[in-house]
Order: sequence, then C-alpha cells, then structure tokens
Amino acid sequence: MVDMATIEGLCKRRGFIYRSSEIYGGFNGFFDYGPLGVELKNNIKQAWWRDFVHRRDDMVGLDASLIMHPDVWRASGHVEGFSDPMVDCKESKLRFRADQIFFAEVKVGDQTIGYVSVLEDENMQSEAENKARDLKRKKAVQGELEPVVLKNYMDAKPDQYDLIPSPATGNTGTLTPPRDFNLMFQTYVGALRDETAVAYLRPETAQGIFVDFKNVVDTTRVKVPFGIAQIGKAFRNEITPRNFIFRSREFEQMEIEYFISPYEDWQKLHREWIDAFKNWFVSIGIPADRLGEDVHPKEKLAHYAKACTDITFHFPHGLQELQGIAVRGNFDLTQHQNASGKTLEYFDEARKEKYLPHVIEPSLGVDRAFLAVISAAYCEDEVPNDKGEAEKRTLLKFSPRVAPFKAAVFPLVKNKPELMQKARSIFENLRRRWNVFFDASGAIGRRYRRQDEIGTPFGITIDFQTIEGDGTVTLRDRDTTKQVRMSEKELIEHLGNVIDA
Repeated sequence: MVDMATIEGLCKRRGFIYRSSEIYGGFNGFFDYGPLGVELKNNIKQAWWRDFVHRRDDMVGLDASLIMHPDVWRASGHVEGFSDPMVDCKESKLRFRADQIFFAEVKVGDQTIGYVSVLEDENMQSEAENKARDLKRKKAVQGELEPVVLKNYMDAKPDQYDLIPSPATGNTGTLTPPRDFNLMFQTYVGALRDETAVAYLRPETAQGIFVDFKNVVDTTRVKVPFGIAQIGKAFRNEITPRNFIFRSREFEQMEIEYFISPYEDWQKLHREWIDAFKNWFVSIGIPADRLGEDVHPKEKLAHYAKACTDITFHFPHGLQELQGIAVRGNFDLTQHQNASGKTLEYFDEARKEKYLPHVIEPSLGVDRAFLAVISAAYCEDEVPNDKGEAEKRTLLKFSPRVAPFKAAVFPLVKNKPELMQKARSIFENLRRRWNVFFDASGAIGRRYRRQDEIGTPFGITIDFQTIEGDGTVTLRDRDTTKQVRMSEKELIEHLGNVIDA
C-alpha cells in the first residue's frame, strides 16, 4: 500500500494540492487545490450531486451561508459543547489532542519501571514496544517484559499524568491534564468588535439544512420521506491537523439530512443508505475490498442518536473513517424550534397529524473522498518503452467518472500541418463534451507516461493513417496500454459509454 509521503509528493509535483501560503512557510491545516486537484475535486462533487440529488425523486438541494446567526450555534450546542480535549507539552510548547495520545505502563514481572507514550497511527503498537525495550535497557532491569498494553490518555488517572512522557520530548512531568478546547472559528460581523458582534464560521453544513427545513417544505412539493443535500465549506480549529488533507482546519462537506416519519422503519432506511454509499464509492473508483464498516456501540453514541455507522477505508495512515451515517432522531429540529420559538413541525397529510421528522444523516468530507480516490488509484508497474525495454511507470487508475482529464489527444508529429490540423479538430470536437488535453511535445511514449501519472484514462493518437488512410485514430487504454483503431464517430460513442455511464 502506498504511503502518505508518496501521495503528498505526487500531489505537489503534478499540481493536485499545494500547501497553503507555501512561499511564506505554509499554514498548518490549510491547503490549496491546484489545476488537476480542482478538476478531480469538482468531478467527485458532481458525481455525488448527480447520483444523490439529480437521480433521486426524493432529494432537493441547498446552499446555506457560511456565517449564520450565532443563536443557531447556541441552540445546536456547538458554542458550549463543540470541543476536543487537548493536552499541552509545557517543555516543547506543542499541543496535542488527548484522544490521539496513547500510553502504556512498562512492566518487568510485577515491577513497573516506567511509562511510554506514542501518538496514534498504524504503527503505534510496534513503536511503543520499541520504546519499552529501550526503557528496560536504559534502566538495566533484568527479566522479561510484560506485554505492552496501550491506553488512551483520556483514560489516564490524575496521578499518572506526571509519569507519562511527552510524545514530543520523551520527558515526564511536562504534559498537562486534558482540558476542553472549542473548535469554533470566531469572527465579528459589523463595525464593532464586542460581544454583540461575535459570530462563527460554520463547523458543519448540517445546521443550515435544519434551520431552512420549514422554508424548503413551504416552497417546494417535498413529502416525508425526503432529503436535503448540501455541498459546502466548513471550518474547525483542529488542535493537531495531520495526515495531509485527512484532518484539516478548512474542509468541504457533502451532507444529506434525510427526513423520515417517526413511525418509519429507520433501521431499514439506515441500512439502505450505508449500502448506497458503499456502492457509490465503488462507482468512483474505490475498490470494495478496501471499504469496511465500523458500527458505533450504544455507549459511544451521542445522547440523541439511535445509531451511527462509519464507512471506513484503508488510507495510507491506516484504517480510518471515510464517511459517517448517523440516525439523529429529531434532536436538531427540536432544539431550533425551542430556541427560535418558531414551529418546524411537518403536517403529514396521510396520517393527519403534525410531528417533527427524524433524520438520517450521511456526512462525507470531500477532502477525505479525494484522498481515498487518489490513494486507491495510485499504482506502479512496468511497461515497454519506445525501445522495447521494461520501464517503471507511475499511474493513477482513476475512474473515468472523476479523472481530471478524460482523454489526451496526441498528434504523432507536430511538423506536419495536415496532421496537426486534424488533431486539433478532433480535440475541439471532444472538448465540447469533456475536459480533454492536447499534447504535441516530446516523444509519444513520454507523452503517454505524463498522462498516465495524472490519471488520464485514454490517449488518442492521430497519425499518418488518420490523414492519408482510413481516417481512424489510435485509442490507448491507460491501465492495459492496449491500443485499438476506430473512427472518430466510434471514438465519441465509446468515450460516452465509459465516461458518462
């Protein structure tokens, strides 16, 4: 499996993602999507919108504002309760999320010789075991080490805080007890900068859907069950953004609030949404065998939630949440109805009664979907070069649905005007339908490799047979490198079938 450093290097080298404000040293937790990145990101969003909004009769869309009335966030509980436990290292001045620090008591026989700590990642168990062996060696203790059992720092007892070493320095007595750190980005609206002008950048898109629920019902012909979908930016002041774009401070969400009757079989609908999204991930190029499910136990659910299942993916840094699909009850509508004093009840004509609908919430981060798509697509193999010798190549096996460029057009040589003219004509015809690339520079094999590395599914070569023979072009498949000849009409029909299917 590819590592994160390789993915990050490819993204920078080929113009998918840059560090934000890089010429000033970067800004931790913020990223810029380059020319190829913005195409891939937009294609993922368009595929999501097409499949879950345009192709369903029970969905409508919304685009709520980034900054809403601060009472929205008081009612939802974000102002008081939207926080992560943080731990400071007094020596290094670094800050960590408490639930990302793991520690273990190091024991030889019945004797405790100290503690070790690590930051959460896929290799933390082996790292902790290595540290335990080093500690035993330094203390020159004889005997056999007991198994190293990692625990979360949140489970540490107060009398253990000074005994657990800092992950930053390895020294004990420098970590603070966990304390809550609010993740909301605060700003001011208007000319004054006092408490009356305080507002917040939204930490999620969902609340915009809830506060506009009655507007949507009153201005459209939707009937429960129905959903409201939204794609938009959200902001969280993460303590330790890390793992590239997996956890950042500015990100984009694709969220659905699917409103159902309180009498509905929510378990059946919840399962349907889980299956629908797992199938959708496969449709955009993520292999089914790299997807899993993590069902939240009842004791870990929010007090208002009936169930929550995460769809997981084997990212370069380990098995992690890709998407959460929660059954939230009617908590949010109830909170906003009570806080605003405005009724948000829905009148069910079939039952002749009013109620606050319950919701199922499939929530997906665009950036995490992007990272999953590019990680799943990354591949290295060997193919013959122009001299017939085996040559290593890097390719991205993007699904044609989301690939930044759907095809690349190559005139075999650029010093033949008739050939260049025909190539440009085919290129112009294709780009009326799709985003395609034109490249006449360098050897044809080198041009193929450049497109392979950015994930372009098809290469179309215009050669002398095109202009002097039967008019056919050569279509090259990125993954297999196989080439077939076809007419321009057949080419457009074939591309339409594989790109738009």
